Amino acid sequence: MGAVIGIIGGGQLGRMLAEAASSSESLAGRISRTVVLDPTPGCPAAQAGAGQIVAGFRDSAAIRELASRADIITYEIESGDADVLESIQGETQVSPLPSTLRVIQDKLLQKSFLRDRGIAVADFAGVKTRAQLDEALGRFGCPAILKARRDGYDGRGNYRIASPDGAGAALGHFGDRPVMIERAVDFGMEVSVIAARNTRGRIATYPAVENMHGEGILRTTVAPARAPQSVLDEAARVARRTMEVLDGAGVFGIEMFVERSGGVLVNEIAPRVHNSGHHTLVSSETSQFEQHLRAVLGMELGSTRLLRPAVMCNILGPDGFEGPYSLSGAPDAGGDAHLKMYGKAVSKPRRKLGHLTVVGEDGGADGAGGAAPGMDELLERALAAHGAVRIEPAPGSGGADGDASSPVCLGVR
Repeated sequence: MGAVIGIIGGGQLGRMLAEAASSSESLAGRISRTVVLDPTPGCPAAQAGAGQIVAGFRDSAAIRELASRADIITYEIESGDADVLESIQGETQVSPLPSTLRVIQDKLLQKSFLRDRGIAVADFAGVKTRAQLDEALGRFGCPAILKARRDGYDGRGNYRIASPDGAGAALGHFGDRPVMIERAVDFGMEVSVIAARNTRGRIATYPAVENMHGEGILRTTVAPARAPQSVLDEAARVARRTMEVLDGAGVFGIEMFVERSGGVLVNEIAPRVHNSGHHTLVSSETSQFEQHLRAVLGMELGSTRLLRPAVMCNILGPDGFEGPYSLSGAPDAGGDAHLKMYGKAVSKPRRKLGHLTVVGEDGGADGAGGAAPGMDELLERALAAHGAVRIEPAPGSGGADGDASSPVCLGVR
């Protein structure tokens, strides 16, 4: 009989993990079912057939209940209680390890951990007082980024300080939340590498992808990244080195800045499957979701070969509207466009409701990365297809006035 996989979080990532668990031929017989812990009844993962414990991510009793029902616990969100997870390791495998989760949950600990192990990151400092912030701004200059140390995602925990005069407002923005400051990086490109390690210590990396953000949220991913081979090789090297110093099995999303000088700095790490790896569902020999399950089950890792270049665009809830929604329009890219909606009942501004991936001709890159021809044209096709998909208030929902359609991807160049 197969293992029961428990997942903390039942959003879109949990949904796609549950789908991989039930449909991937290579996992047949390995997994009997999935169970998720999520506070939203009927969450996306439950819609895909996962059992659900309805409770908060940090609910210690609920985490222990999940442990009693699962052979392996993993996560699709970093909000689980690392101390409780550590306490149940004797009865249930937890992957990645709670010690790794604890480091990643606190951005200051994460950056210190990486720097102490020789992995390049932007200059940073912990900040508790206005005097400490002023001193750090004197060293780093402006602009600089003040960040919440915990629970910040999709840019919601970041505050850009344009000049020293903005220091007081920046601290006030976070109230009593612990914060840190980082030097703003003069980068030419943001990239990420999806990396995996199984329980036997084997590591595999996918080709580096190029990420474009708007208002702190990932809008578009280009796979492989439109960067020189030397940059792609360095990103792969940094990702592998990062995996070597982090403990535990699973897939990690490793986000990086490519400086205009050519250097590669680690920005943030996610100890889970990652938005920038969604393209692997249709572009790669092994999806990141199947890979994560392979890793935590102790199986051999699947091939990370990119079979076809791809561009993924997130479908976000439009500004000015919150409530039930309907999807209208259709992507005009023939059989090369793959639309994936997550089953969320309510649209909110900038909420991730689905994604659209457009793939190119056969023939991609191997696991070390490699530029593919025609990526600019593929990007244009993907943006046009994305622009045809619209999120609108559901009939009779009393939505906001005006155009509530899904915005085009921002930050694209």
